[in-house]
Amino acid sequence: MGVAQGAKDQVGLARRRLIRAVRGHGDVAMLNSELIVDRHVMRYALSNNDDGPEQIWALNIHGFFCAGPMYHRESEHLAETLGWRMVNPSLPGFGGSEPLKWGELSLASMARRLEVLMDHLGIKKAILLGHSMGAAAAIEFATAHPERVLGIIYRDGAATPAWHHRRGLLPRLFSPIAPDIGALADLGISVAADLPDLLAGRILSTLRSLLPDLRRNLKTVGRTAPVASMLMETDLTTEIEALANVGIPFLAEWGCFDRITTPETAEEFADAAGVSVLWVPGGHSWMLARPTGQADLLRLLPLGRDFLDAVELRALRSAGRSHLRAV
Repeated sequence: MGVAQGAKDQVGLARRRLIRAVRGHGDVAMLNSELIVDRHVMRYALSNNDDGPEQIWALNIHGFFCAGPMYHRESEHLAETLGWRMVNPSLPGFGGSEPLKWGELSLASMARRLEVLMDHLGIKKAILLGHSMGAAAAIEFATAHPERVLGIIYRDGAATPAWHHRRGLLPRLFSPIAPDIGALADLGISVAADLPDLLAGRILSTLRSLLPDLRRNLKTVGRTAPVASMLMETDLTTEIEALANVGIPFLAEWGCFDRITTPETAEEFADAAGVSVLWVPGGHSWMLARPTGQADLLRLLPLGRDFLDAVELRALRSAGRSHLRAV
C-alpha cells in the first residue's frame, strides 16, 4: 500500500469514528454575535460544539437576498453529524449586517470580511460552503488566501458568467431593444419558479427560518441592489482554474431544477474546476428547504466522501502530521 493511500485510509477511519461519536448529539445550536469591520457592524453565528484545536471549521456563506441565519438549521445538522465547528456570516447589507456604500461593494470587500471574521475567531483554515453569491465570495477569498482554505463546497454558484446569459423567451424578445431588461425579467421569473421547491415539505419551519431575515433584507434592498449588478459582471473562471491547479478540493453541487444558475453554469464551473457535478433534487435553494441534505451528500455519496477525505488529508498535511490520532 502506498503512503498516500495509507494516509487516505487513516483519514477515512478517523472521520467515520468522529461521525459515530457526534451523530445524534442534539444540543448543538448556533449562537448569534457581531463584530466591527471597517466601522461597520457584521453579524454572524457560531456553533457551540467546541471540541478542541484539531476540530475542522467551516464557513457557511449565504446567497443574494439571504443571510446567515437562514442556514442555521443546516449548520446545526452539519455540526451534529460531522463534528465541524460552523460559522454563518451575514455579508454587508444582509441579515442585519450594515450595508456598504455603493462604491465599496465588491467581492473583495466580502472576502475581506470573511478574513477578519476568521481572524477574530482564531480560525487558521476552514472549509467554505458557498451558495450562489456566497460561492463567488468563497472563490474570491480562496484566491486571496488559498493557504487558509481546506476545500470549497460550491453550491449553485454565480462565479462564472453562463448564469446571466439568459436564453428564455423574454431575453430573445427584448434583445434588439433592451437586452438588460429581458435578462432581468427572465431572472425574476426564475426566482419565482424556485419558490415552490423552497417551500416544499416543512413549510412552516422553512418560513420561520426565512422570514425574519427577509424583512431585514427588504429594509436595505436599495443599498444591496448593486450587488446583483456586480454579480452580473462577475467572471472568476481563471481564478477557479488556478485554485484547482494548486490542489484546493472542490465539491460542485447543483439543484436539478435550478433555473437561476442554470445547468450550463454547472457545466461551465465543472470544466474550470476539473470536477464532476453532484446533482441534487430541487431548485436553486434546495439546501434551505432540506437542511439535512448537505450532511447526507457528504456522508453517503461517493463524491461527498471523496471530498471529505481530500479535505481532511489537506488538513493533515498542512499541520505537518503523517497520521491522525484515534478519535
